[in-house]
Amino acid sequence: MKYILFILFPLLISAQTHRFIFEYQYKNDSLAKEFTKDNMILDINPDDVKFYPYIYAEKDSINKIQKTRSFIWEENLPALTRKRNSNLNTTFVLLNDFFKIESKDEMTWELSSETKTIGNYKLQNAATKFGGRNWTAWFNSEITLNEGPYKFRGLPGLIFDITDDKQNFKFTLIKSYQLKETYNTEEILETFAGEKSILVSQKTLLKKQLELFNDPLQDFKEDFKSATENTIFWVMGTQVKSIDQFKELSQQTQDQMRKENNPIELDKAIHYPKK
Repeated sequence: MKYILFILFPLLISAQTHRFIFEYQYKNDSLAKEFTKDNMILDINPDDVKFYPYIYAEKDSINKIQKTRSFIWEENLPALTRKRNSNLNTTFVLLNDFFKIESKDEMTWELSSETKTIGNYKLQNAATKFGGRNWTAWFNSEITLNEGPYKFRGLPGLIFDITDDKQNFKFTLIKSYQLKETYNTEEILETFAGEKSILVSQKTLLKKQLELFNDPLQDFKEDFKSATENTIFWVMGTQVKSIDQFKELSQQTQDQMRKENNPIELDKAIHYPKK
């Protein structure tokens, strides 16, 4: 594990936001040899908890400084909110439209007597089953926030590290600091490019995901059809000169979607049609 040690701060200042930065290592393809790595933000606010990519906050900062409106969404990175002391999560998903899913994600933890010390912090071991995977966590009971990365919470202290037993996903705490006020994520999390999220069920989301799989380049095709004659059109690094090219490009996209079908919650993996 790697940690950038931070100073414990007084947790009784409820009007402040406690921000934790986690390194997220993940494999979109379960057969991949190497992890992809990104930094994620866990904001523990007085009334709610938010978990989202660090790059969103960076983009928001640039927009405010430069007075621009530029937007980014990473489909492979989780983004969610929940009320404090609650297991009710709202997860945001961008497909052809911007959706949100509400779920109740309760976890039963088994605490172990096993401990270890990292820097000045004594960590205790715990395990749970969630989303079709077995997880091992290390938490610190001196930090009296029963939260952690993604949907993981409910331990008697802050989760510093959590990994699945197949070594496909790993969250590691690397930094923390306080914000003087709750960080407004409305422009980067709860909306996308000014578009409010649409509440749908998990069943409806699955239907939308399969529709996207069946015609993954639909929007590009429509743009190509409406483009002027002199427009140079590129898709997936290929210059498109004929509508017929979209058939092969769509098949390539579908192959990639089948390959990169390894979600954190394995029991929600999409069963794409076979070739």
